[in-house]
Amino acid sequence: MSSAAPTAPEQAFRLDRQGDRRPRAARLLATVHRHRADLLVALAWVALAGWLTHGLWPDPAGRTLALNPEDQTLYEWFLAVDARALLGDFDLLTERLNAPDGVNLMANTTVIALGIVVAPVTLLLGAPVSFALLAAANLAGTAVAWYLLLHRMLRARRLAAALGGGLCGFGPGMVSQTNSHLHMTAQWLVPVIVWLVVRLLRAADPGPVTPPETGRTRPGGPDRRRMVTSAAGLAGAVSAQVFIGEEVLFLAAVTLLVMLISYAVADRDLARRVLPGFAGGLAIAAGLSVLVLGYPLWFQFAGPQGVADGMFTPAYFSADLSSWWAVSPLSVAGSAEAARLTTGPAEYNTFLGWPLLLVTVACAIWAGRHRRLVFACVVAGLVMGALSLGPEVVLGGTRTAIPGPYALIGGLPVVDGALPMRFALALLPIVATLLVLAVDRALRGTGRARRLVPLAVGAALLPIFPTPLPTTERPAVPEFVTGGHWRQCVPPGGVLVPVPLPTPKEPGPMRWASAANAAFSLPEGFFIGPYGRRGNAAMGTFKQPTSALLADVARRGDQPAIGEEQRRQATVDADFWGASCVALADDAPHAESLRNTLEQLYGPATRMADAWIWRV
Repeated sequence: MSSAAPTAPEQAFRLDRQGDRRPRAARLLATVHRHRADLLVALAWVALAGWLTHGLWPDPAGRTLALNPEDQTLYEWFLAVDARALLGDFDLLTERLNAPDGVNLMANTTVIALGIVVAPVTLLLGAPVSFALLAAANLAGTAVAWYLLLHRMLRARRLAAALGGGLCGFGPGMVSQTNSHLHMTAQWLVPVIVWLVVRLLRAADPGPVTPPETGRTRPGGPDRRRMVTSAAGLAGAVSAQVFIGEEVLFLAAVTLLVMLISYAVADRDLARRVLPGFAGGLAIAAGLSVLVLGYPLWFQFAGPQGVADGMFTPAYFSADLSSWWAVSPLSVAGSAEAARLTTGPAEYNTFLGWPLLLVTVACAIWAGRHRRLVFACVVAGLVMGALSLGPEVVLGGTRTAIPGPYALIGGLPVVDGALPMRFALALLPIVATLLVLAVDRALRGTGRARRLVPLAVGAALLPIFPTPLPTTERPAVPEFVTGGHWRQCVPPGGVLVPVPLPTPKEPGPMRWASAANAAFSLPEGFFIGPYGRRGNAAMGTFKQPTSALLADVARRGDQPAIGEEQRRQATVDADFWGASCVALADDAPHAESLRNTLEQLYGPATRMADAWIWRV
């Protein structure tokens, strides 16, 4: 006999579960209520980041950042390759590009950690969606992380911390780098690293201790447990940042080093007290980091397809001195004329504007009780700003022949991997800290400064308030790829040769691989590899004779004379690439001329969806 009515034990069990559920919900609501102000700040940053990148969202696959579409194509391919880690198909040397030699992922800005985190999104919705998500998330995440650090560590009022966090996450340099440089905008771990360094510093300070039973002050001892946990956390954060963006980690390390030295000069007693413990903690962090990073870093510099030098010219990527008091074209008060003061729209790193510079100087003078921290910030700001000027000072586009401080460190290992003008990105958190200290002091007071200082800081920040990033439409990926038709001529992991082949200046065919989650390989492409003089770093690789011939046809539309020598070379090149299939989409430039050329090289074509294919 059965009954739908619950028994007494069942009723008791249900009541007990309901009793458990109510306190949990109440605790959750209490937590949300307690942190509602922080949550509102975070939501504001998320909304702002979404607004700045909203041009991508209607159709991420069909929209691109108008100011740097080539790098967006590259990063979408990176995300597609990174996502294969979820499928158990991932290696630091990937043959999914530049077949058959492959690409060293550590030698490229492949944002491996980010790619793995968003791998489910990439595999389900596509790499363009992951790119748009990360472009917005990096801005908001960086702003929130700095806001929490400034509010919690400096004990700054929320308004002051929000102004500082907003500048760190949405300053001119960050917004301009959002033009496809995901490795530079993913800075949300930097405040964590700063917090761990400060936590280690505080734990290493013995400090005066006054036992209640004696009333006498005696030297205490360092908090070894906090030192060890801080060192372990620092090792973890540093290791993670290496797999996100090494250049950001390098800039953060240089800035922290300058600030620590400056603070030690300003407070020598503290330096003497903490040096042994702090150095020991850093040694533990370094040792733990080596365990994780030893092999990947060796692979980056000495492994297959690795490079040990930077490929960009420091003199070219130097900040123009006059750009510091100019306003970015991507800010509300900016003008297109200012763009001539930098190398491109992704490098408006120094464009703080003269109002913010003047207010920052005034805040540094007025900051008051945080004199040691202000001194350290000012010194670090001057050093990083000076290094951004490169090996020769440029003023208004004219080289002055005055050597810049960067000339003292140029050529050193690792240093050449960081562009001089990007040293200026460190000024955003430095300036933000000075502003936060001044605004916080004003808000804690009762005089006229309580209103004037926040108003002055707000007025200085208003001209550099960002505007939405320009976007534009881009061609659709051929249905030959999106419909999976490629599988009929290329086995999984096989080599598909799109015509024309991808290059650093025209990487469009790499979108084919991204749309297929990098399930097939491509020859040549857009990447950094050892193809420069004497094996130095270079962008892209050497073109094979057949790819050079096809690129010339795509560029000019001419019909070249094809003889036995060209056909023999086409077979040799296809064998070199390990190609299974050559494909020509209908929307290729001068598609008819390319098709005629390919038929002379490889024979009659086969129609497949919106492409012509040749099995080779």
